[in-house]
Amino acid sequence: MAFTELADIFVRYNSMITNVYIRAFLTLVIFFVLSKIVVYISEKIFLRLAKKTKTKVDDLIVEKTNKPVSFLLLMIGIVIAIQQIGLKSNIEFTVERILVSVIIISVGIIVIKIVNIFIEEWGEAWASRTKSKQDDNIVRIAHKALNIVAVIIVFLYLFSHWGIEIGPMIASLGIAGIAIAFALQNTLGNIFGGISMIIDKSVRVGDVIQVDDVKSGIVTDVGLRSTKIRTWDNEILIFPNGQLSNSLIHNVALPNPQVRVVIPFGVAYGAKIEKVKKLILSEILKIKQVIKDPEPFVRFTEMADSSLNFKAYLWVDDWGHRVGVKEEGTTRIYNALNKAKINIPFPQMDIYIKENKK
Repeated sequence: MAFTELADIFVRYNSMITNVYIRAFLTLVIFFVLSKIVVYISEKIFLRLAKKTKTKVDDLIVEKTNKPVSFLLLMIGIVIAIQQIGLKSNIEFTVERILVSVIIISVGIIVIKIVNIFIEEWGEAWASRTKSKQDDNIVRIAHKALNIVAVIIVFLYLFSHWGIEIGPMIASLGIAGIAIAFALQNTLGNIFGGISMIIDKSVRVGDVIQVDDVKSGIVTDVGLRSTKIRTWDNEILIFPNGQLSNSLIHNVALPNPQVRVVIPFGVAYGAKIEKVKKLILSEILKIKQVIKDPEPFVRFTEMADSSLNFKAYLWVDDWGHRVGVKEEGTTRIYNALNKAKINIPFPQMDIYIKENKK
């Protein structure tokens, strides 16, 4: 019933205004005013109502889609106005196709914006609530993949609108697929390398990794084609996923955040071994971040040229505390040895000169 009434309104509208140019102009004015009304209602009414809800999804949808919807209405008005003028068939056909193409792209942009809002607000929020960081990588990859799929669908609609047959094109792509696969071998290798790293959970955002014992830093992004690592000098290294998946990766954050810290030290000859080990172990246990499982211990390693060498082994609760714990442990060992009057030797060599008496 509603569509019938709408059709009657258009018939009456066309019969009342016989001049096609005036009718086209009024149509354009009506849709222009309608587009402005949509923006006004969205900003003044819908956005205000959306802010009263608990979720931010509706706020963002209204905020980011009101202007694209307004532009979409204006394009529809232009198409209807051109149809009412009745240009030459070939000119009207071409102009109408171009404007409809713009409308298709506008609809695609609106859909992509809405999908991104849902992923960013619900998908990433869900991933942040889980303990595993793997969910964050999956959501990030799915976000990019959905955008690519949406763009492909928009292009397929455009091809169909311009009369380009999609079926023969897909069939021809099957024949040319082998050549394309060879041409895109590196790109496809990077994509599958990224997918394999995500499935294997070998690299995650926030992990500290070292690649081939050369470069190390914090992983900031795992994408479809490449992975970004921020070095300790605040530089970004971009590794293709294909190269990274075939490299030797030392991941400090796996299998869990706990890491071992080893502090070497030496004392002078004559010191009592058991006393040194007991003294240093008591100092290590005073460090806040040191965990008791695995249990810390001190080992006498060797009788060197100038000192009795020891190593203190301890585990910290998180790899991020490793540097600070090692500094605090070294300081405590030095102060404890000085307080106990146990000498800390430095490398020295005694030279004896034998006098030859004739």
